[in-house]
Amino acid sequence: MDWDDLRLFLAVSRLGGLSAARTATGLSAATLGRRITALERRVGVPLFTRLQTGYRMTAAGEELFGVAEEVERAMVAVERWKEGTQSQRSVRLSAGNWTTDFLARHIRALWHEGEPAIEFVAANARIDIGHRAADIGIRNTRPEDTALAGRRIGTVAYALYCAADIDAGEETPVVGLSGDTSTTPSARWLSATHGHRIILKGNSVYAVREIVAQGEGISVLPCFVGDSDARLKRASGLIEALTTEQWLVAHHDERHTPAIRRTLERIATLMAEQTPLFAGERPNQVSQSGDEA
Repeated sequence: MDWDDLRLFLAVSRLGGLSAARTATGLSAATLGRRITALERRVGVPLFTRLQTGYRMTAAGEELFGVAEEVERAMVAVERWKEGTQSQRSVRLSAGNWTTDFLARHIRALWHEGEPAIEFVAANARIDIGHRAADIGIRNTRPEDTALAGRRIGTVAYALYCAADIDAGEETPVVGLSGDTSTTPSARWLSATHGHRIILKGNSVYAVREIVAQGEGISVLPCFVGDSDARLKRASGLIEALTTEQWLVAHHDERHTPAIRRTLERIATLMAEQTPLFAGERPNQVSQSGDEA
């Protein structure tokens, strides 16, 4: 016997018949009748006397009614507990380092005081949403896992950047990436096209940006990063080979949870407002030395 059987039994008992219980249960009278008959077979005794005026509980039915009400109170308590834990737990948001940094700087657009906390999970490696390592992810490809729901929210453009007070040229040194950051598409592209000019490296994207801002070389950055930093300017045109899509991803089973749904909608709204920045349509001053330094 499961809770759904008892729930239907309580509805018919309280309302006195199948027709009256239709609205409360959302089932047809015929379906309710079959479910009640199946329940009686399982418990081995009749629970109702069928009358022209409706259903009247038997002695056994009245005994079960008292027990079923206790179960109902327990289930209500469980639902309240579940709602409480869902409203209190944090929303884990997974994205790459630069995107996480951008979202953190726009936290007021994503989170309001009194709401469940947002936990930022920044990583170069993809965090497994399918196994609940994160609730929401921002990815550069459409999710292939059938357990995940995805929404395309824009594109991300890349370019080479240098310090705003220098003129980069073909002899300007290049700042590369090492360690975990060296596996990203932009790091591999930089190594393949400008590897012979790399004289400095960093395993932190933030360190690489700071080296570039100090005028020690050029490096590849997402346009929403480079074009937002007054210390930097573009040293190339957009690098078409690195342009990627941006997808907002969540688990099908969790995406309708109020806190997660609210955060998804706010991220989508923020990214829509910032579409030109991410697409590279708001450049700082571009170096006059050519499309690529």
